[in-house]
Amino acid sequence: MATVNLGSIKFKWKGTYAGGTAYTIDDVVSYNGSSYICIQASTGNLPTDTAYFEQMSSAGTNGTDGTDLGTTLTTQGDIVYRDASGLQRLGAGTSGQVLQTGGTGANPSWGTVSSDFVRLGQVNQTSFTNSISVDFFTTDYDIFKVFVTGLNGSSAGHESAIRFNSSAGTAVTGSNYRYVFTGGYRNNSGGSSASQIISGWDASYMSLSNVSPNAYEQGNHEITVYRPMNASEQTKVIVTGGGYENNFIYDRHGQGFYNNVEAHTGITFLATSGTISIEHIEVYGIK
Repeated sequence: MATVNLGSIKFKWKGTYAGGTAYTIDDVVSYNGSSYICIQASTGNLPTDTAYFEQMSSAGTNGTDGTDLGTTLTTQGDIVYRDASGLQRLGAGTSGQVLQTGGTGANPSWGTVSSDFVRLGQVNQTSFTNSISVDFFTTDYDIFKVFVTGLNGSSAGHESAIRFNSSAGTAVTGSNYRYVFTGGYRNNSGGSSASQIISGWDASYMSLSNVSPNAYEQGNHEITVYRPMNASEQTKVIVTGGGYENNFIYDRHGQGFYNNVEAHTGITFLATSGTISIEHIEVYGIK
């Protein structure tokens, strides 16, 4: 009886193409991500040779546009972006930096957030002490805002004041403080009131309050300090605020300066009599 070769009745998967393997009709191989079926028995002919193979399926794109992300992204924190020619790697920036766009036609980059008004730090001193030092001034800013909430004296008759710091925590004493603060007060129990001028010339501090207090003081102040880190200029301040002392309520505003040229790193709050506490101090820098 004659034998008839019907050929394969199903595809035969042969795995990845190998040049030394003999392939017969209906063998299926993979090559460069695509699959091919043998249409003519042979050995050593690439699947792309249409005389021996036909393509069954084509490798699709994997989102890399031909770029191997496994080799493009090499380090933790890398991100991928597209430049004018293809996908590229952007290595991680330094701590605190943010990703910035250069707009259309430019590549992204890491950058440092810059602002004209920045919170530099805060201090809470709820227990009573002779002085409270705040050192947040830097050469990065020209103007500083110091917000004081809940300045509290420990004893009647005390006076709250400020000095500048020549270095961290070191208040400048001497007699170079000059200031004029105006304002007024009212005695709620007796109904008396008066305007006031408080000044100091060649003084050892700048007074924030002096209303003939007869009880503990509670004050809130905003102090603007101009160019304190510039060692070739006098440090200047504008003060506004007020508070109350038992039956007295007062306000305060004015200006002053330190009559010498030197750099100042911060402010020290002090009590000229007794001790003080401050609920909250916030310091902001302005470029």
